[in-house]
Amino acid sequence: MTTDPRWIDEHGDEIDEDHRGLVYDIRTLVDRRRALGIFGGVGLTALLAACSADPPEQTASAAPRASASASATPSPSASAAASGPLDEVPDETGGPYPADGSNGVNVLDDSGIVRRDIRSSFGSSSTVAQGVPLTIALTVRDAATGSALVGAGVYLWHCDRDGGYSLYSNGLEGENYLRGVQQTDANGTVTFTSIYPACYTGRWPHIHFEVYSDVATAVASGPIVKTSQIALPEEANALVYATAGYEQSVRNMAQTSLASDNVFSDDGGIHQIANMSGSVAAGYAAALTIGV
Repeated sequence: MTTDPRWIDEHGDEIDEDHRGLVYDIRTLVDRRRALGIFGGVGLTALLAACSADPPEQTASAAPRASASASATPSPSASAAASGPLDEVPDETGGPYPADGSNGVNVLDDSGIVRRDIRSSFGSSSTVAQGVPLTIALTVRDAATGSALVGAGVYLWHCDRDGGYSLYSNGLEGENYLRGVQQTDANGTVTFTSIYPACYTGRWPHIHFEVYSDVATAVASGPIVKTSQIALPEEANALVYATAGYEQSVRNMAQTSLASDNVFSDDGGIHQIANMSGSVAAGYAAALTIGV
C-alpha cells in the first residue's frame, strides 16, 4: 500500500519528492472522504478546503472468485442497488507508467482517450495489441453507503502481451494502446474491451486504474479520488500464459506470487482479485466492485 509518506513505484524504487507532480500533491492533500463530495457537485474551492482533514483508515473487502476454466461467454455485470457500507479498496501506486501527467507523459488530454475498446493506439498510430481477449468491468461504489457512483470518470491502463507499456517501453514510445477513460453508468460500472496482460519480472499480473469525480476532471488530469490495481487470478493466468505469445509470462509467473508481490503482498491480494469467467477460446471477463 502507498501509505508511507514516500512515493514508491511498483518496482520498489523510491521516487524523489520533487518529481511526484501536481496531481500527486493534490491527491495527497485531499481527504478522500471529503473528496467523494465531488460526486455531489462540490467545486474545487470546497475540495481544497477539505485538505486539513486526516485520512480515514483504509481497508478492503474480498471479491469472490469464479472458476477461470468456465467456458461461458464473458458477461460481467453488477447490481445498481445500494448494498450498505463496504470497505474501501486499498490505495496502490500508479507505478512508473501512468501517463496521467504526473511524470512528464500525459495521454489524458489527447483526443480519443475516452473510449471503451482500448486494444488499438489512436492518433498517428493504429497498432492493435495482440493477445487473449479480456473484458474488464469495474464497478465503483460509495464505501459509506454502497450506492453506485454514477458519472464518475475511470482511467484504466495495463501492459501488453510482452509486458511493455505504451508511451514508455522501448519501441512503444509512439503507441498509446491499452489505455482509456470512461464514465460510469447507472450501475456505477465501466467496461473496457482489452487483451490479457502479461506477467513481467517482479510483478503479479495486474491492471491499473484511477477514479476521478467525472470524465472532465480525468481528461484535465485533475484531482484523483482513488488510485489502485486489479489482481488477476492465478487459475486464469496459468491458462492464458500456456498459449502462444505469452511464453515469457510462464517463466515470470514461476518466479512470483501474490505473497511476494510488492503491491499485493500485504494481504495476498484477496481484496483486489477480479471475479473471472470465460475461457481462452471465448475470451475472459474480469469484474471487480470497489468502494471509494
